[in-house]
Amino acid sequence: MKAALARMHEEAVAIADRLEEAGAALGTATSRLPNGTRLIDAGVQARGSCGAGRLFAEACLGGMGAVATATRRLGRATILEARVVVDAPLLACIGSQYAGWKIQDGRFSAMGSGPARSLAAVEPLFERYPLKSSARRSVLLLETGALPGPAVADLVASRCGLEPRDLTLVAASTGSLAGSTQIAARSVETALHKLMEIGFDLDCITAGSGSCPIAPGLPDPLRAIGRTNDAILYGAEVALWVRTGDAAIEAVLDRVPSSASRDHGRLFYDLFREHGDFYAIDPLLFSPARVTFINDSTGRVFSAGVLDEDLLLRSFGIVAGR
Repeated sequence: MKAALARMHEEAVAIADRLEEAGAALGTATSRLPNGTRLIDAGVQARGSCGAGRLFAEACLGGMGAVATATRRLGRATILEARVVVDAPLLACIGSQYAGWKIQDGRFSAMGSGPARSLAAVEPLFERYPLKSSARRSVLLLETGALPGPAVADLVASRCGLEPRDLTLVAASTGSLAGSTQIAARSVETALHKLMEIGFDLDCITAGSGSCPIAPGLPDPLRAIGRTNDAILYGAEVALWVRTGDAAIEAVLDRVPSSASRDHGRLFYDLFREHGDFYAIDPLLFSPARVTFINDSTGRVFSAGVLDEDLLLRSFGIVAGR
């Protein structure tokens, strides 16, 4: 476990190097802040790209998952989807990819993902699972509508026990193509986080794969967040390979997909306007539309949940011609 945790940092740095080196092709822009921190704009002021979003997502996973994009039919439209495969889901998704670190400094606000989270270990889940790590350099990926400055980099580096020059920050806004892509690549992570919240043993999950539509971008950040959430809630499908007793799966099966929530069937933007606070929305809603368990111990397969194309068509504003 310790060696795998250490490797995540180096893998994420190597992916960040690719984001910098291929900046002209990927639409990213790299700079050095006055304190030496490397800042990669993958979709805030820079145009970004689908490829930048794919690499952003793989860096979030600490290099322990593969992300690809493909086309997907939605009604009469053809859109993009993100596909992800993860062989160490607890490490990659919970220890690295989960956007659990809220970065706040003055007027700057962002949600932080990536292996640097396991250095700071400020979230309660790091007391629950042995996912804390150490490293000489690392990467934090930010979902934000503004680029961070040196004060933010100093804050993150300090919490991580790093020198600012050994930190890379990668930023993309929710409504950018890179931002929408990396969020769609969180299908497996979303399933694992839901399972963690309802008390399922994540150690028994040996692999995961998922697909999710990439939401069309919007300049309005709240509407963009609405679309990316709808993509997961009503369009994501996840398969998890597990080694446990069938009874453990049956005990949680119907509680895992988003359809288990009282708020299911509503557009996320409408829910947010109604409640006025993300935390007032039923937490059981935040999960993929359909989840399948493949039990290696018994050979049985369990599945629950349903996709909702009609809601996705409304959310994405898709108008079909003749």
